[in-house]
Formats: sequence, C-alpha cells, structure tokens
Amino acid sequence: MHGEYKVPGGKLVVVDLTVEDGSLRDVRVAGDFFLEPDEALLDINRALEGAPADAPAPELAARIDAALPEGTVMFGFSSEAVGVAVRRALAQATDWHHYEWQLIHDGPQSPALHMALDEVLTAEVAAGRRPPTLRVWEWASPAVIIGSFQSLRNEVDPEGAKRHGMTVVRRISGGGAMFVEPGNTITYSLCVPDALVQGLSFADSYAYLDDWVLGALEGMGVKAWYQPLNDIATEAGKIAGAAQKRVVSGDGAVLHHVTMAYDIDADKMLDVLRIGKEKLSDKGTKSAKKRVDPLRRQTGLARDAVIERMVASFRGRYGLADGAVTPEEMARAEELAATKFSSEEWTARVP
Repeated sequence: MHGEYKVPGGKLVVVDLTVEDGSLRDVRVAGDFFLEPDEALLDINRALEGAPADAPAPELAARIDAALPEGTVMFGFSSEAVGVAVRRALAQATDWHHYEWQLIHDGPQSPALHMALDEVLTAEVAAGRRPPTLRVWEWASPAVIIGSFQSLRNEVDPEGAKRHGMTVVRRISGGGAMFVEPGNTITYSLCVPDALVQGLSFADSYAYLDDWVLGALEGMGVKAWYQPLNDIATEAGKIAGAAQKRVVSGDGAVLHHVTMAYDIDADKMLDVLRIGKEKLSDKGTKSAKKRVDPLRRQTGLARDAVIERMVASFRGRYGLADGAVTPEEMARAEELAATKFSSEEWTARVP
C-alpha cells in the first residue's frame, strides 16, 4: 500500500507498507522533508512496525514521538503528518495528480443558480459522470449566502438586505454567512472525489484542499495560512472562508467552496449582517471591519488578474482543462434554483 500527504505549507510525506494479521509491516517512510539526525528515519519506521492497522493518526504519531531520540528536528513535516500518510495508504487514497481536472468559469449567474450548480456538479462527480472540477463563480447580483444550519433571523437584517438590494439564499454546506458584491468577491468551488481526502480528518481536509490557493497567494506577494477550522488568514486579517458538504451517493464526493474578499464595503456589510459580539470576541477582534483585509489592498492587482493567477497556479500544479456545464447539468441546476434555492421553505428552513 502506498500513501502520500502534502503537508499544507510544508513538505511531502510518502509511506509504503503492507498489512499482516491486522498490523503494519514493512513500513518505509520517505519524502522531501528535512530530518536530523539521519538515523531518526529508521526510528520512525521501527515505531510504526507492528502498529495496529486501525490505529488513528494521533495514536501513530504518539508511537513515533516516543521512539524519536531527544533533540530530533523535523522540518516541513511532523509525526502527525506521517500518521496521516499511513491512514491515506490504508484507505487507498488518491492524489491530485491522479485526475484530469476541469475548469468551469462562466459569465455572471444568479445566487440561487450558483447554489444549485454546486449541488448538481458535486453529485455528478460522485456518480463518476464528471471529472473533478474547479468552478470559478461570477455573480449577477449582490447577495447574502447563509450556511445550511444558520438561523435566518439571527444572521440577516431583512431591512438592511432590502435597502441594499441583496438576495438572501441558503447553501447546502455549513459554516457562516457570506456577504457578496459582484466586483468585490472572488468565489470558487472544488468538486472532488471522496477518495482524494480519504485518510484525512474533517479539519485536515480543509487545509489539504486549500493548500493550492495558499501557493497562488504567495505568488502574488500575500503570505497567507490556513486558520482552523475554515479560514484563510494573513497578518493583516482574514481574506477568505471555506465550507464543505459531503455527498455519500455513488463513490462519494466533497464540495469545498471558498469566498475571498477582493474588496469590501464594511459599513454595508454591517448594515446587512447581524454579527454578534460573541463571534467577534471569538475571533479576538473588537470590530468586524478589522476582521477582513481585502486582496485588492494586499496585491494591488485587478480582480480579473487575481483570478487568472489563481487558475494559472492550479493549472501549473495539477493540470487543468477548460470545460463547461453540460446542458443536462444546467437543466437540473435551473430546476433546483427555481424549486429549492429560491423557495422560502428552503431559505427559512432554520427560521
């Protein structure tokens, strides 16, 4: 069995092993990481030899930590990362390079249609009828997108939304509210096979699926990092939030979508969203205006240029062919947009 795990912001860890009578055998750890002393690699292999094949990653990491000599330096990886690579080997997880990725970047569409496209395209990936897909959104109108489990009345001021002409829709993933204005927002979705994140915890999958965009931002001079559970942050403030939805039908798939602040009208946002004091204190700030630091200021680039560089970074890493929503997919999405995502029943399902 072979497993790989690219540490977000770090190095690649590779594990080859077999399983005999429920235990790990012939374990060999490799990668482009740095480790001192040299002999510590043998200690890592020996620590994993004979470990239960059903041991979770933290338990495997604890075995490694107990076996490493004092003063060991692990740079670009960790014992936990080795444990994750082992779990991915046992789960027969796939890697980004195993797929032919497709890009969808269409013209502006309504908020309800965006919600529907996420649901339809992810289901198509789960069914094996669509390759893994990166979809870049263009917004036809301003909107507030609330998480699947959020209370509508607690999150959105209806008078503020009406005053600023903002549509309110509910998405299928959890997480918090998204404040969207067409020229100020960059949004993308990843619809990926479940096999890509096998062996990763729910939290680890966020960091794993966000790693490529951190590299893209670095190429634009923005030093960003994953901030658990679902934020992308810089020293100047938050720039993006992510959310996920798992599809269990077919072979399974994961919807991972991210909204990034290219620019922001903070006063308008505060007039529309009901951002509670508890949420602000949890983020360690006193003002919602200071929580978000837009990409426009940090990069000095036009919005289209930021998107182009993001897409180019993904293509350079994993390959990316231009694609399109099929007529059948669009017909299903338009139906869902009208019957589900535009309905009061769905939008107010958590009043």
